[in-house]
Amino acid sequence: MPTVLIADDDKNQRLLYREELAFEGYDIVEAADGPEAIAIVQAGGIDMVVLDIAMPGMDGVAAMSRILDIDNKMPVLLNTAYSSYKDDFMTWAADAYVVKSSDISELKQRIAETLSRRSSEAADSTADDH
Repeated sequence: MPTVLIADDDKNQRLLYREELAFEGYDIVEAADGPEAIAIVQAGGIDMVVLDIAMPGMDGVAAMSRILDIDNKMPVLLNTAYSSYKDDFMTWAADAYVVKSSDISELKQRIAETLSRRSSEAADSTADDH
């Protein structure tokens, strides 16, 4: 099962995502802020990162930049309550951008699509190597 890192400063949001995504079959790791998320990615074993943007200390966009410096193939989904960040070119490096909602079906769909696309790309590049 893919391991998804959920980085959000809202404990209740992390709990909701952990429950819902675990039900979908993902292994979930949690981080309360950007620096914690970066440390977890550095330790390895993460297949995808879901980042809140508005977090204290280091926002999700800055954390994404650092995560992609560690692993430029790491799938990153930005998940925020603010649609206005979509216009910020710094967010364009993300694989997906989801505006938070009480209905998390779009989040689940984007995670599945991103992981599926990435595994297809990895299979294609492995085939190219042979």
